[in-house]
Amino acid sequence: MHCASCVAVIERVLSKTAGVRSATANFATETTKIEFDENIISESGLAKTIESVGYRLDIGAEEKTAAVEAVADKKKKTSGGKKTETISIKVLGMDSPHCAMIVEGALKKLSGVVNTDVDFPNQRAKVVFDSSLISVDGIFRVIADAGYKPIKEEGKTEDLLDREKNEREKQLKILETKLAVGGILSVLIFLGSFPQWFSFMPQIFNNHWILLVLTTPVQFWVGWQFYSGLRLLIKYRTADMNTLIAIGTLAAYFYSVAVTVFPFYFAQGGLAPAIYFDTSAIIIVLILLGKYFEVLMKGRASEAIKKLIGLQPKTAKILRGGKEIEISISEVQVGDMIVVRPGERIPVDGKITEGESEIDESMITGESMPVHKKVGSAVIGSTINKFGTFTFQATKIGKDTVLSQIIKMVEDAQGSKAPIQRLADLISSYFVPAVFVIAFLTFIVWFFFGPVPSFTFALVNFVAVLIIACPCALGLATPMAIMVASGNAAGKGILVKDAASLEIANKINAVILDKTGTLTEGKPQLTDVIAFDNENRKEVLTLAASLEQRSEHPLARAIIDDAKKEKIELYKLEEFKAISGKGLRGVLQTNSESGQKIEAYLGNRALAADVGLNISSYEDDVRKLENDGKTVMILMVDKKIKGALAVADVLKKESIKAVRALKENNIEVWMLTGDNDRTARAIAAQAGIDNVMSEVLPDKKSEKVRELQAQGKIVAMIGDGINDAPALTQANIGIAMGEGTDIAMESANITLMRGDLMLIPEVIKLSKRTMKIIKQNLFWAFFYNVAFIPVAAGVLFPFFGILLNPIFAGAAMAFSSLSVVGNSLRLKAKQL
Repeated sequence: MHCASCVAVIERVLSKTAGVRSATANFATETTKIEFDENIISESGLAKTIESVGYRLDIGAEEKTAAVEAVADKKKKTSGGKKTETISIKVLGMDSPHCAMIVEGALKKLSGVVNTDVDFPNQRAKVVFDSSLISVDGIFRVIADAGYKPIKEEGKTEDLLDREKNEREKQLKILETKLAVGGILSVLIFLGSFPQWFSFMPQIFNNHWILLVLTTPVQFWVGWQFYSGLRLLIKYRTADMNTLIAIGTLAAYFYSVAVTVFPFYFAQGGLAPAIYFDTSAIIIVLILLGKYFEVLMKGRASEAIKKLIGLQPKTAKILRGGKEIEISISEVQVGDMIVVRPGERIPVDGKITEGESEIDESMITGESMPVHKKVGSAVIGSTINKFGTFTFQATKIGKDTVLSQIIKMVEDAQGSKAPIQRLADLISSYFVPAVFVIAFLTFIVWFFFGPVPSFTFALVNFVAVLIIACPCALGLATPMAIMVASGNAAGKGILVKDAASLEIANKINAVILDKTGTLTEGKPQLTDVIAFDNENRKEVLTLAASLEQRSEHPLARAIIDDAKKEKIELYKLEEFKAISGKGLRGVLQTNSESGQKIEAYLGNRALAADVGLNISSYEDDVRKLENDGKTVMILMVDKKIKGALAVADVLKKESIKAVRALKENNIEVWMLTGDNDRTARAIAAQAGIDNVMSEVLPDKKSEKVRELQAQGKIVAMIGDGINDAPALTQANIGIAMGEGTDIAMESANITLMRGDLMLIPEVIKLSKRTMKIIKQNLFWAFFYNVAFIPVAAGVLFPFFGILLNPIFAGAAMAFSSLSVVGNSLRLKAKQL
């Protein structure tokens, strides 16, 4: 499998095969996961099916798949008699899809490399190889030959980050030194090359031999990194931007050397031959200057992950044998009891067992207000304890913590490709060979048909075409914007799983909101306490809460929680009995001194009828509450109706505002719930939603999504529960609420970490802005190459006498990549 169309062919042929339930192919890892019925089709039958369309299926390659997908640094496997290993490598300098293509192409030509997975936004390559045929050093050597710096990804994430930072700083220092030396020498070369313009320069600098001496270190030391392009051409028969620069500048340099050594040979018709030492030197310095700024700016673009990793504490204070000891974070085990004091970061995820505190979770949720935590509350690793001291039990460590999952999600999003990027990648793959063809054609046309001195014209235009072409601008247009947008979104509490989601989100025209836990708080709350016949409201709440004090029902918890807020003292409860489907009964001791007792009931209409009470006098009050979607419980004491209590799952405070914002964006809003139609419509009306899908069973939710999609809608599904997972997967965009289940978050394309519905309009706004930036980047990258390559080739010369100086070509090329990176960084500069 070599491309997306291969994936489509394999998935299509498998999906049509009898006995195959599902098939998912991945061309990056050249694997396919097939779920099938062994009674209908065998493994050999699957192999034949795939072979029929021109591919070979390696049955039982699960170990290879695991090796490719494992995040572990290196795992040894034995598969089909081969001893395969997987190594994860950080590849510094691999900054564009073209670079990734070069690295992947060089690696795949190595004997013993089984598979490669190259992710350029995160500068990472995973290589599966046969250790009996090639070593890790051999793989590193090939990457270095291609012009990149490999670093082995092993040890702690922080250590890797430090190594990467050190390498980047070292790279910047080398570039600074080369730019300083190259800049000074280039100025002297330029001034010395034009004595007619700069008569103040000492005559020694006009000497061609002196200019040769000054240019040589610029050509071969300052510009050394570009010669990796020649190694690629000779050793791996492929080319990149460095190849273009190397050939272009060397052509100008060696022609000037030849003129210096054999001046009489090149002198024609009494004309002194021109030299181009200034051209090669200034081009190298300008392109290197562009690279320097690019390294700086890309450091800013990838700050999101660095900031997240930097938040992880390095140590934890744990309790062992009754004593508090400080250990490295890597030594913490699940179940360890950990002490956290005010101002400290929480080391790992867990649950509080002792104490309480206010915790700043803004780095995870984007919410600035501290969150109150008590015994039983979950705490998230790397968040900050603001006030109290508490002890908690570790539940998740290492790569399983919330922060580690967020880092992985952001990296995956930055490494994934948006559909719009495919065109740019396709063009980039043919770009460099096409530029070589255009450059050689330019040389031939000018040499045979150009004015005298034709060789000079041919050489200048040949160099200009090679230098001005910029595949990097094309390759960077989409991924740079995705990288900045997804990193910035993570800081706001929006986690985007893949680039395609960012592209699709701005096209959404229908949103389905699950009711429970998404639109509503997800737990019942007491909304109304009504006292009938001039009874006391507080007494009604006291009696109801006293009856409910032994009940485990969620409605009971809502009443008791409200009584606690009002600091109500409960009566002693005796002879408690839960009456299934109707309510409960109990005897309450209302006066401890006199021992006075009363019999009380709390429940629905059916319970009132069983007790023998007629509620028709209070029917209007009860029905009004029920019409608002509330569950009503009637309080009966000593054969009299005392009052009624209403409990409901109330709307989140931002729900109405979020629905209004979506409608203002011309998005159709639907509410999905298993509630009966009357209750559903009552809640929908409160939220301002006109379209309701009620009485939907959990396994039918995905069907409702399909119904809207069948009408041509681009659907976003927002949910938080396990039962929402199929619908989240079915939707064009699945959005999970952060306080929901892990399964919902895994099924979704986007996760809102603080569960704030107002982040949904923000996602759409982010998508629109990201797509706008991507389209601008692609337009300027295409326009730049399409417009300037013909100008460099000299098409304007016959009409206007205009030729493009290679020096300006070099400056333009450096600027084109910088403009794409700079434009993408505007996503970071503006608030979402």
